[in-house]
Amino acid sequence: MKGLRFFFFSFLLVHSSHLIAQVDHWESIIVEGDTWKYLVPDAQVSGWQNSGFDDSGWTVGSAPVGFGENNIGSTIGASMSVYLRKEFTVVDADDLAEAVLHLDFDDGVVAYLNGVEIARSNVTGIPTFNQPSDGLHESTLYQGVAPELFTFDASLLVTGTNTLAVEVHNANSESSDLVAHPILSVGVRSGELNYEPTPNWFYPPLNFTSSNLPIVIIDTQGQEIVNDPKTPATISIISNRRKGHQVPLNTLSDDPVFSWYCGIEIRGESSQSFEKKSYGFEIWDAFGNDMDSTFLGFPSEEDFILYGPYSDKSQMNNVLAMYIGNRMGRYASRTRYVELIVNNDYKGLYVLMERIKRDDNRVNISNLNSDEISGDDLTGGYIVRIDKGIYNGWYSQFGAYNNPENKIYFQYFYPDPAEIHPAQGAYIKAYVDEFEEAVTSPNFTNAQGVNYSEYISLRSFVDTFILNELSKNVDGYRLSTYFNKQKDSQGGKFISGPFWDFNLAFGNGDYCAGDDVTGWEYYQCQGSSPVWWDHMLQDTLFTNALKCRWTALRTNLLSENQLNHVIDSLTGIINEAQVRNFQRWPNLGTYVWPNPPYFYQNITSHSQIVSALKNWLFARAEWLDANMPGMDRYCEIYEEMEYPLDDPLQVFPNPASDVITFKTYLKVYGIKVIDFSGKHVANLDLPDDQKRTYLPAELKEGIYFLLIQTNKGLKMERLIIRR
Repeated sequence: MKGLRFFFFSFLLVHSSHLIAQVDHWESIIVEGDTWKYLVPDAQVSGWQNSGFDDSGWTVGSAPVGFGENNIGSTIGASMSVYLRKEFTVVDADDLAEAVLHLDFDDGVVAYLNGVEIARSNVTGIPTFNQPSDGLHESTLYQGVAPELFTFDASLLVTGTNTLAVEVHNANSESSDLVAHPILSVGVRSGELNYEPTPNWFYPPLNFTSSNLPIVIIDTQGQEIVNDPKTPATISIISNRRKGHQVPLNTLSDDPVFSWYCGIEIRGESSQSFEKKSYGFEIWDAFGNDMDSTFLGFPSEEDFILYGPYSDKSQMNNVLAMYIGNRMGRYASRTRYVELIVNNDYKGLYVLMERIKRDDNRVNISNLNSDEISGDDLTGGYIVRIDKGIYNGWYSQFGAYNNPENKIYFQYFYPDPAEIHPAQGAYIKAYVDEFEEAVTSPNFTNAQGVNYSEYISLRSFVDTFILNELSKNVDGYRLSTYFNKQKDSQGGKFISGPFWDFNLAFGNGDYCAGDDVTGWEYYQCQGSSPVWWDHMLQDTLFTNALKCRWTALRTNLLSENQLNHVIDSLTGIINEAQVRNFQRWPNLGTYVWPNPPYFYQNITSHSQIVSALKNWLFARAEWLDANMPGMDRYCEIYEEMEYPLDDPLQVFPNPASDVITFKTYLKVYGIKVIDFSGKHVANLDLPDDQKRTYLPAELKEGIYFLLIQTNKGLKMERLIIRR
């Protein structure tokens, strides 16, 4: 967020706490199959949510109301929405300590009690009668799964007559179903029995008071959190773990270790349709300006994400992917499990993450100012991405693999796409163009005579391929795919990364063969991925680097023992919180897009999900063991070696034609020449009294690696030969 936001928070920075109501037992006032009045509107209806509205002309029928499902009580024709009203009697409102509304609906819903909104999902703004829902939501009671729970203030109920009004909206006019089925229950203080027994699937609201994880509390003072703009709020974090101390429990009565202002919004693309939302937030000062802050061990910054795993029932996919990425030596977001409360509503288990941005502790590239438009200044840093949406950027000159008409679109990400200087945009486009021309040419060299590997960090592209394929990330290569480039004076290569968005990975995808432990995801989800990867997989330089890296990783980071250890460790961290999470979001055993069968059929516990994840991952790694292309020979030539500026060994000229000179004070014992395929093709001699040697005539034009054995160990230099 840049510049001043014209508001001032008038509320104090205090962290929220739940009032623990004394409930003797629970009863239901409105039960399954109750009689309702309903209307399929064909125009706006004023005041229908309020008590006293004349609904005498409405149809009377039993719930659920809707069409397209086999448990419908009152069937209506295909429609965009339906309105429901029901009057009911409360014997003694003062005897009611808590109240909840369970809503079984398809696809969006808003509910009102005595004219006051008490629940909303998948519908934004003031709904119109024909407004589509914001996303898809499947009803669950017909699947034997409890519907979504909404808590509301029991003081809204009055002794005597009350009115519950509910509107349900369809996703679109072509939808095959619509369901509206409300159930209202109350927590009673006394032992009096005045209403109906709760359904056998009923679960009361969580009385969340403590956690072994940090607790994050967001308070918007009742304002709705929307997709955009950010809603002013406060954020408080309770975490009793200090360096040198082991305090195992955080409680809502504890003082927060961090408490300040923030702006928060719903984030994500397809995930926005899930009941459990993910959020992005910025730390603000009292005037709404961005303010760097540090908490829970994260380096100081102002942009963060609260990611809420929902379709990923392991709750681990992004954490596991970021763990692997970081330990590969790449920047990937730091992660921390937390439990989240928003406006006194327990939201479940979340992952605190860093938003991708240029920063010394995130994507560590140079700051690129708007006046840096020439020389080395112009060459970095940049972040670009391939993702949904058409933001400021450019179309590639090449189409997607197996879909040449679909040109890949690169989005500027840093500098800000709305502020990037035309010269900067032109530079990074030209750089990527030259790389693409080289990698797609028959000899992997462009018109300037430069091999594609000279433009990129080969190791970063290898690591991206390995992580995408190990996890079978169905979004890999084609969505949420980032690249960055540093200034030429500081390396200057095009780097694949940082890693991002692996929720639909590790077998959690029932399309693009995401659930199949065999095959290459790049080819199985073709049509919108860059063609580069297909060309690189035909180049022995890339495949040998790939084979070497995979073989090395399988001995440590990606060994079955290590993967098993990491998953077990994560399971232990969230073991208590996942129970509460699935009480809040009871989707175990039910299909959530795009779950394959082994992540929902006959699943009743988180431990079964973890077992399914392990079985899939270990089988996937075994398939890659047997099918990874390339040869793992002379693997040292593919290592990323960064020599200091006072490198004790230099080879010039480079490119060379027939003679090369060594500038070094080291003693050289022998020189092997390795070609791009990893084949040992020649030996070079460097007599003690000479620093020059001739290149054998049989060495054709191309790129070679010199493995130089010295008294200070093995050195590697890349040499280009041009005849």
